[in-house]
Amino acid sequence: MDVSQVTAKTAFLFILPQYNVSVPTADGELVQYHYGLKDLVTILFYIFIAIILHAVVQEYALDKINRRLHLSKVKHSKFNESGQLVAFHLTSVIWCLYVVVTEGYISNPRSLWENYPHVYLPYQVKFFYLCQLAYWLHALPELYFQKVRKEEIPRQLRCIALYLLHIAGAYLPSLTRLGLILLLLQYLAEFFFHMARLVYFTDENNEKLFNVWAVVFVVTRLFTLTLYILVIGFGLPRVESQALDPERGNFFSFLFNNILFRMSVLLLVCLFQASVMWRFIHFQLRRWREYWNEQSSRKRAAAAAAGTRQQTKLLKRDSGYHENGVVKAENGTSPRTKKLKSP
Repeated sequence: MDVSQVTAKTAFLFILPQYNVSVPTADGELVQYHYGLKDLVTILFYIFIAIILHAVVQEYALDKINRRLHLSKVKHSKFNESGQLVAFHLTSVIWCLYVVVTEGYISNPRSLWENYPHVYLPYQVKFFYLCQLAYWLHALPELYFQKVRKEEIPRQLRCIALYLLHIAGAYLPSLTRLGLILLLLQYLAEFFFHMARLVYFTDENNEKLFNVWAVVFVVTRLFTLTLYILVIGFGLPRVESQALDPERGNFFSFLFNNILFRMSVLLLVCLFQASVMWRFIHFQLRRWREYWNEQSSRKRAAAAAAGTRQQTKLLKRDSGYHENGVVKAENGTSPRTKKLKSP
């Protein structure tokens, strides 16, 4: 084996998904993939790719827009965050939609739980999950590179941890099909939210996209909860082959045989979705309260200005007006009586 072959083999370890197997089908053999420790090497490579792409978007798009808008330091940080996430969410929505359509997960919802566990994955499904894990892991060093404010770090760390937990929680227990649909719904809502923030930073009077985001958010939450109950509560209990099988890479799916485990998962999901909806309702109530307070303040200011103008007109009509410090009547003559000259 020469040096070029060794180099190519090492490069493939970083660039391409590993653990490919030939799965026999009715039409012949199909190459699919499962997960393993070598995935960490591929994820590491794409972490560096994500850092480079992050810097390109920041340098050639966001920084140029920021220089034109002249935003404050706080708004500048939020604008950069939303700008990066709009690019990522838009790319992920298009990519994820392509995957679920071509794999037939939308046209055949029963495929979300049929033949579970889905240990062997198509190439595009595994590659999508590896890139998603790489992106959210790259967000950790970006907190330092972007010089994020200390008060913002806990919130962003919670967001990163939740995404990593969701993606890894779908990838490892072989719930990748359900995970793809849930990621598509989540990224769609997040795209509208961060797009609305970008529009708001450019024009603070334009909040129409926030209303669109509110509708999309509620709809995606309902679909998310429905899918969880449909797949975990009704679909997976009907699947028979759920046993521990390390040779096939099946390490976690046997847990769903236990009704207590399934009910615990559904309870956690319901509690989490309820907390998300509560924060959403609280955010909307605060927005509406601020909007009505602003409208009432404008009405009071307009009424006060109108009253002042009316009072000024009445004063001019009753007592004349001042010109160069002298009170004059409406015809321009002085209101003082003239002295008659003695003969």
